[in-house]
Amino acid sequence: MSKHNSNIALISDLKAIVGASYTITSAVKMEPYSKGFRFGSGGALTVARPANLVEIWKVLKACEKAGVAIIMQAANTGLTGGSTPDGNDYDRPIVIVNTMRIDQIQLIDDAKQIIGLPGSTLFGLEETLKPYGREPHSVIGSSCIGASIVGGVCNNSGGALVRRGPAYTELSLFAQVDASGELSLVNNLGIDLGNTPEEILTNLQEQNYKQTDIQYPDKLASDNIYHERVREVDADTPARFNNDGRRLHESAGCAGKLAVFAVRVDTYPIEKQQVFYIGTNDDQVLETMRRNILTQFKTLPVSGEYLHRDCYAVSKKYGKDTFVVIDKLGSKFIPKLFGIKRTVDRIASNFVFLPNKLSEAIMQWVSYLLPNHLPKRMDEYHEQYQHHWILEMSGEGIAEARAYLSEFFKVHEGNHFECTQEEGEKAILHRFVAGGAIGRYKVLKGDAVGPMMTVDIALRRNEEKWFEELPKEIDDLIEAKFYYGHLFCHVMHQNYVLKKGVDAKALKQKILDSFDARGAEYPAEHNVGHEYAAKDVLKTFYRKLDPTNTFNPGIGKTSKLKGWK
Repeated sequence: MSKHNSNIALISDLKAIVGASYTITSAVKMEPYSKGFRFGSGGALTVARPANLVEIWKVLKACEKAGVAIIMQAANTGLTGGSTPDGNDYDRPIVIVNTMRIDQIQLIDDAKQIIGLPGSTLFGLEETLKPYGREPHSVIGSSCIGASIVGGVCNNSGGALVRRGPAYTELSLFAQVDASGELSLVNNLGIDLGNTPEEILTNLQEQNYKQTDIQYPDKLASDNIYHERVREVDADTPARFNNDGRRLHESAGCAGKLAVFAVRVDTYPIEKQQVFYIGTNDDQVLETMRRNILTQFKTLPVSGEYLHRDCYAVSKKYGKDTFVVIDKLGSKFIPKLFGIKRTVDRIASNFVFLPNKLSEAIMQWVSYLLPNHLPKRMDEYHEQYQHHWILEMSGEGIAEARAYLSEFFKVHEGNHFECTQEEGEKAILHRFVAGGAIGRYKVLKGDAVGPMMTVDIALRRNEEKWFEELPKEIDDLIEAKFYYGHLFCHVMHQNYVLKKGVDAKALKQKILDSFDARGAEYPAEHNVGHEYAAKDVLKTFYRKLDPTNTFNPGIGKTSKLKGWK
């Protein structure tokens, strides 16, 4: 059979499995699936959107028979292009399997653990757990844009919450292709669900299992020692990063090299929290505080989010509409908003007289009509201080922080205030709309500036010079710099808008080389995607999981060819 006829036959098989309306072949309609949330895009033969776990299995079997490459995809909210094709230089057609129709969440042990099917989201989990007084691993950030539970585990995502670390589990249900090219289903979920793939998947989807079928093996459903690692402030290595072999296990960190049907993860009790807002003009003041709090406090912080003054300003101006939508309508509306924006941009692309990313221009214009959305005290600190730190405490840590801060600022430059509940919620939300705001800034600046470049860096735990000072020859090539991050674990997100005509690839390599010399690791939490090169630990892990390079070929700048040729 010719290659063309083989592709037609596969598409016909997929239509028979998931339905014609859920087998997308139009290039225009495939774009939301073949183009990354912020980075990367490429061609695909088709997008299949199965309705249940058995349909996923049948789609995988059809793809295996046809010899195509497979990209498993959930919400497609990754920031490094890791769940879409990258270019058109693959040696086989690509089928994207989007799992967002399968969003079931199952509770175990009075909601102390959950099972998330491949399309379930962090927001959906947060809503499911609220009546039980519990919350998921991540409660803001990726959850605001509809990120999936399975995607978080596959990418070792998260870590903003100081006590919990990156998303991790050793309990999952997945399919993989072995060295002989045979597809098999592996049930390491810790639940007796039957024997055949169809039986296992049907019983899980229909929750056809009893309490006695649930096992509690000696396997982790979260990173149980991260809270100890982050306290080790004199260690010469970062607290967390994607190339860390310590937390690569089957689905955890697999970056799509397996087809993951379900993950079983821990949940956490909801605690009363208090936010303290800190400002200073001396970055070493924050480093001193970081070390004191991590080594002296009995209670670890909930989080400690850093925001530079320039990032505060760009987030206020260009992130206002997203902030207001989440604040007034809830984060559940954000995926719908992104869908509307994609539709507007797709329609606008058919008219040469309309600007690129028309939706961004429209939303920005709307935001100018809205009143100031930030608390007065935060704006006053923006005028006074270069560095902003949002310290969130709970339990006994609230009194610890209150006493510590009142004494600390008697002898150190800077100040703090204790937020009201509204101020605290707005401070945290303002920090988490920063990434999208910087993207909007670049889009609206258009050809007046050069490309945008982002770096996701994990500094050593004993690094004292955490705030970047670039040499003049590099700084002169940059139009604007925006810094934010998770200061307790020294994970920084550094965004650069370059001057027009600057070679972004060459400049980024210079910056990364400087971090290599300092013992930093990258990426820290966004995974390698197609933006970063996977290091040897990660490449070895990928090849072990997927010896034929069937799933997500090319991830981490590895080979896109069958069999890793």
